[in-house]
Amino acid sequence: MAKPPNFLVIVADDLGFSDTGCFGGEIMTPHIDQLAKGGLRFTDFHAAAACSPTRSMLLSGTDHHIAGIGTMAEKMSEFQKGKPGYEGYLNDKVVALPELLQDAGYHTIMSGKWHLGLTPDRFPCRRGFDRSYSLLPGAANHYGWEPQLLEENEKLPRLLAGTRTFYVEDDKKIDPKDLGENFYSTDAFADKLLQYLQDRSNNEENKAKPFFAYLAFSAPHWPLQAPEEDIQKYRGLYDDGPKALRQRRVESLKQQGLVPANAISHDVIAVGGRMLSQDWDTLTNEEKQFSSRTMEIYAAMVHRMDVQIGRVLDYLQKTNELEHTFVLFMSDNGAEGTFLEAVPIVEEDIFDHIAKYYDNSLSNLGKKNSYAWYGPHWASAATAPSRLYKCFSSEGGIRVPCILNYPPLTARAGGIDHSFTTVMDIAPTILELAGVAHPAPNYRSRPVVAMRGRSWIPYLSGSTLLIHSDDWVTGWELFGRQAIRKGNWKALYIPKPYGPEKWQLYNLTDDPGETSDLGGTHGDILTDLLCEWEKYVKEVGLVGAAMQYGTLRVGLEAGSR
Repeated sequence: MAKPPNFLVIVADDLGFSDTGCFGGEIMTPHIDQLAKGGLRFTDFHAAAACSPTRSMLLSGTDHHIAGIGTMAEKMSEFQKGKPGYEGYLNDKVVALPELLQDAGYHTIMSGKWHLGLTPDRFPCRRGFDRSYSLLPGAANHYGWEPQLLEENEKLPRLLAGTRTFYVEDDKKIDPKDLGENFYSTDAFADKLLQYLQDRSNNEENKAKPFFAYLAFSAPHWPLQAPEEDIQKYRGLYDDGPKALRQRRVESLKQQGLVPANAISHDVIAVGGRMLSQDWDTLTNEEKQFSSRTMEIYAAMVHRMDVQIGRVLDYLQKTNELEHTFVLFMSDNGAEGTFLEAVPIVEEDIFDHIAKYYDNSLSNLGKKNSYAWYGPHWASAATAPSRLYKCFSSEGGIRVPCILNYPPLTARAGGIDHSFTTVMDIAPTILELAGVAHPAPNYRSRPVVAMRGRSWIPYLSGSTLLIHSDDWVTGWELFGRQAIRKGNWKALYIPKPYGPEKWQLYNLTDDPGETSDLGGTHGDILTDLLCEWEKYVKEVGLVGAAMQYGTLRVGLEAGSR
C-alpha cells in the first residue's frame, strides 16, 4: 500500500489578496511564487473575516459559529457569552484535523499562531499535535518585547487581558523575556518547525510516519516590525502613495487573469482615525513619509516570511519529501484596514500607550520598540478591486489568496482556478488524501458535528466539474456584518458607518468589487438569498442575528427599496 502524503499547511496573518508576486504584487516573494508556478492559484477562495474564526474553520472543516469561535474571544458581547458556539476556543463539538491525523498514524507538528484557546486544556498539544510551539493570543510584539508585562499593576492591552502567557512549547509556558535576544516571530516559527522536522528524521519510529505540519505565521499582522535590512529593500517604493499602488496592483491582477478585465474597483472606505483615514494628497510631507514607511515595513514582513518559507521548502527538497508533500499556502483574512486608534485595543488612548512604551519616530519605525499599523488606504490597495478589508463580510474581508502545490493533483502547473471554495474545504480534502474518515456523529465517546466543507479531490482528479454546485449556499457573519452566497449571487449586510445598514445584492461574476446593488431590480433573488440566510442562522446557531442586527423582515424590506 502506498504511503499517504505529507501535509504542509502555511497560513499568513492578515496578508492581502495581491501582496505576493504571484497574485499581482510587487513584494519579492520568490518561494511563494515558485509554489504557484508548480501548483494552482485559487482566485475565489474564501476564509472568515478575521483570524481565529478562520483558524477554527481550517482545523474543523465546519463553520466557526459551530466550532466555538462564533465571534473573536477578545470581542465577545454580553449577549453572546455562555451561548453554544461562543466558547471562545475550539470546542468539543468538533474534531480537530490533527487529532484525526494523529489517530491515523501521522506525526503532527505545529509552529506559529494558535488563537484557539488560552488555557492549558486548550493548548495545541491537547488538540492533536505531537509537538507544538505556539503564540497563544491573536497578536504580540514580533520581537517578543512586551514592556507592559514588566509592570505589576499595569492594565494589559484589551487584546491580551485574558492571559499573561504569550508563547508555549507543548504544555510549557515561555515568558517573553526567555524567547532569546535574537527572537523574531517569523524566523522563530520557521526555526522551530525545521527543528521538529529534523527531530522526526532522527527518530526511526516517527520518520516512518507521514507528517502533518502547520506553519502559522503571525506576520504581517500589526505591530508592523521587521529587520532593517529587509525594510531597506523597499525604501522609497511607496512614496507615491496607496492610490498609485492600488492602480498598479489591479492592473497586474487583470493582466495575469486573476480578476476579470472589466472588474470595477470599489471606492476606498475609511472611517475615523487621525492621519491614516485621510487621502494621500491632503497629508503633509512628514505624514506621507510616516505612512509610506509603514508600507515599507509591511512589505519587509511579507518578504521575510517568504524567505522563511523557502527554508522549509528547501529542507523538504533536500530530504526528498517535497514532491510527496501536499503544500497549501493561504491568508487567514483580508488585509487589516482598521485604525487601532478607533478600536479598543488598550484600556487607555492607544497614542498614550504608545507614548508610554514605544518610540514611533520615523527613524525607529519597524524596530522592537515601535508600534505601528498602516490603515485602510494601504489595505485597500491589497484587497482591490474588492470592497473593504479584514473584519468585513464583503469580498475584501473574506476573499484571500490560496495556492495548492501537490504534483498528483496540480498537473496543470502554474494554473489559475476560479472555482468558488472555502477554508472549510481544506480539512475534508486532507482527510480524503490521508484515507481518514470523519467520525461524526461521535468521537471518543462525545458527540461531534460533521464537516460542512467539501473535498477538492473529486474536482482536481477530474471526476466532477465543480467543487461546489451552483446552488451551494455559504454564509458569513462577524461583528454583525453578514453575507450569504448562492452560486455567484451574494447578499450583503454591512451596518453603518461602513455600509448602508440594509441588505444589498451583487452578482460577483459581473461585479467582483460589489459596486452595483441589484436588490431593487432582482428582488426575487434577494428574497431567496435571505430565506437561505435564515436557514444558515439556525443551522450554525448564530446568536443575535435578529435581536442585534435587524430581522429578516427588516432586511427584506430594506433590500427591496
